[in-house]
Amino acid sequence: MSDALADTPSPVEVDCLIVGAGPVGLFAVFELGLLDIKAHLVDILPKVGGQCAELYPEKPIYDIPGFPSVSGQGLVDNLMQQIEPFGATFHLGQQVDAIEVLGTAEKPLFRVVTDAGTVFMAKTIAIAAGGGSFQPKRPPVPGIEGFEGSSVFYSVRRMDAFRDRDVMIVGGGDSALDWTLSLAPIARSLTLMHRRDEFRAAPHSVEQMRALVAEGKVNLVFGQITGLEGAAPALAGVTCRGLDNQPFTVPCDRLLPFFGLTMKLGPIAGWGLNLHENLIAVDTEKFETSVPGIFAIGDINWYPGKLKLILSGFHEAALFAQKAHRYVYPDKRLTFQYTTSSSSLQKKLGVS
Repeated sequence: MSDALADTPSPVEVDCLIVGAGPVGLFAVFELGLLDIKAHLVDILPKVGGQCAELYPEKPIYDIPGFPSVSGQGLVDNLMQQIEPFGATFHLGQQVDAIEVLGTAEKPLFRVVTDAGTVFMAKTIAIAAGGGSFQPKRPPVPGIEGFEGSSVFYSVRRMDAFRDRDVMIVGGGDSALDWTLSLAPIARSLTLMHRRDEFRAAPHSVEQMRALVAEGKVNLVFGQITGLEGAAPALAGVTCRGLDNQPFTVPCDRLLPFFGLTMKLGPIAGWGLNLHENLIAVDTEKFETSVPGIFAIGDINWYPGKLKLILSGFHEAALFAQKAHRYVYPDKRLTFQYTTSSSSLQKKLGVS
C-alpha cells in the first residue's frame, strides 16, 4: 500500500469513477446513465472538456456524426446538456495519484486517492484521460523550480493565496486573461505580460482587461521572462526583456506563468497496467485493461487498428459500459435496448 493511500478521509462510494472529463469521459456518463450506473469524474483541469475546451475551444471539428461542423467548446456544451439527466459528480482540479486493488477479478473494488485528498471506493474505473494528464509548460528560466509551489504557480487553487499580493501573470490566452480579471480586484498590484500586443483569449475578456489597464488597475507590459529575483522560495521580482530588447524588472511576490499545457502519462504509468508505447493496452470487446474492472477509452488506449478519433472513443464508451454493468450489478440481467424504442430509457432522458 502506497503512502498516498495512508491517513486519508472516508471514501466516496461510486459505481464508476471516470478519470478524465473530456468528450469521451462525458459521453461515458451518458452510456453508463442509461444502465443506471452513477458516475463521478476526476480531471486535473479546473473545467470540463479536456483538450477540446483547453486547447482548441473555437476550432471546428468535422467528423462528429450529425454535426457538419461543431467547435470544440460547442461539442462539450452539447455533451454536458446530454448527460444532465444522469447527475454526474465532478471533482475538478484534481489528479488521481494512487489506486489500490481491493476486490477480485470477478468482483472488482478499488480505493482511489487524488492529490487533493479525495478518496473513492469504486466498483469500476474508466480511464478517459486523452493522451494523459495535462502538465503545465515550465518557462525556460534558471532556478524556477525553487520557487514553484511557494511563489510561482501554474494554476489557481485558492484565490485568497493571491489576496494583497503583487501578482504577475504571463500569457495571452484565456487562462491568463481570466485570472487577470479575477485577481485584479483582490491583488495589491497586478501586472500582465505578453510577448506581443495580440491576445488569443476571448475578445470580450481582452476588452475587459484593456478597460482595467485604462483605469490603472492592471499594468500591461510586453516582453519575455529572463530571470527571477529573490531567494528561493520567496520571489521578489521578475526580470524581463522588452520588445525593444531592453531589460526591465517587475517587482512581484507571486508569478503565474500560463505557457500552455503538454500531455504526459503521469501517475497512470505506475498503476500496474500493461502499456504499449506509453498507452494503455486494452481488448476490443469491452476495452478492459490488464486489471479486471479498469477500462481505458479514448486516446489513452491502444489496440491493433486504433484510430485516435473522438468518434472512436464514443464507440468504446458504449461497449465498456456494457461490461461495467456486469461488475456493478452482477445479479442483474442486462437486456440491450434502443433509446428510440424503450419507454424506460426515454423516461430517464426526460423524453415524454
